[in-house]
Amino acid sequence: MSALCAEARPEGGCVFGKDFHPANFQPRTTGVMDPLSKQCAPKTTGSELEFLALPANHFLRRTLILIPALNEASVISQTVQEWRELGVWGVRVVDNGSVDTTAALASQAGADVVSEPRRGYGAACWSGLLRIPSGVEWILFSSADGSDRFQLSELGVWQAVIDEGADLVLGNRCLYPGARASLKMTQRLGSWLAGLILRFGWRVRFEDMGSRRAIRVAAYRSLGLKDRAFGWNVEMQIRAVELGVRFAEVPVAYFPRRGGVSKISGSWMGSFKASWGILSTLFKLWITKPFRR
Repeated sequence: MSALCAEARPEGGCVFGKDFHPANFQPRTTGVMDPLSKQCAPKTTGSELEFLALPANHFLRRTLILIPALNEASVISQTVQEWRELGVWGVRVVDNGSVDTTAALASQAGADVVSEPRRGYGAACWSGLLRIPSGVEWILFSSADGSDRFQLSELGVWQAVIDEGADLVLGNRCLYPGARASLKMTQRLGSWLAGLILRFGWRVRFEDMGSRRAIRVAAYRSLGLKDRAFGWNVEMQIRAVELGVRFAEVPVAYFPRRGGVSKISGSWMGSFKASWGILSTLFKLWITKPFRR
């Protein structure tokens, strides 16, 4: 079976064949990239990552990297430096009430630092995007812990779907062949349950709810996102579907965090709060769906 779109789905998009591999991925359409394989990306190490000087017309040249960060002093400098070395337009770190030196280290590494003392992923993202510099066409959301690094082979994939008209590109860790154990049980369960609700309520299939995603500035502004906690990402996807924003899910590798402790998957309480935030957002958006255009 071809690695290209091989089978139509009622929800839209296409199914990748079992021989899918990101190196030869050539998307034919933007929409839901729905994998046949349910396996997740294998963990990879930093030594397997290569960076390449971006061509002048690459979308990352016009992209602001937005990094919400809470007590990430052990990893933030390297994360900022890697994004800057890749050649992006700029890096903005939103310090979400850290009690360590996250903000100072991010600034020293060359990031524009914004303070948002109100805890919450959505609050940090919203504050970080209140003033988007002129010349920025795309926003790419990244974790502070180094888990959202690009592989060399991924750069062309993201550019390809953007060239085809996508306004929202979602990194999907479940499109690579590999062990599903690369994600923690709470992450797998949360993504599965959220995906199930999305498919039932909005007739669209998403396989992953990861943090790495890029959205065109004009599209972001049209969404009118209101969540200020853990429902930010899923609200973004739902509003994109409702407003007809062209989107694509593309494969990304999974990198373990470089240091520190995850605020979500690092504890059962963190996982519970995140899961509750996502599910409550889904429920609220579902019951208010008839009142939105």
